[in-house]
Amino acid sequence: MAKSWRPLVLGLFPCSYNSTKEATALFNFQSLLLVLLLLICTSTYVRATAPSLVDRNKNGVMGIFFKTARIGERLSPYVALSCVIMAVQILLE
Repeated sequence: MAKSWRPLVLGLFPCSYNSTKEATALFNFQSLLLVLLLLICTSTYVRATAPSLVDRNKNGVMGIFFKTARIGERLSPYVALSCVIMAVQILLE
């Protein structure tokens, strides 16, 4: 069965789906991991280039970016390895 690509509700992350059954990043484990890895990598990059944007919001909903940036800083070898594994897996599909 051929896979087709369709943007999700936010229009940011593609997700493969069958013609009869749609899947979003919340219900597709691989897409969920991809979204989390992209969030961690993006937050870490933004904190490295402009720390004042991330550091001023440590609590609340915007605190998610501070926490994911902290994860990216402290676990950077594991995050990088996860990104490489995810890239290889997507290329081999």
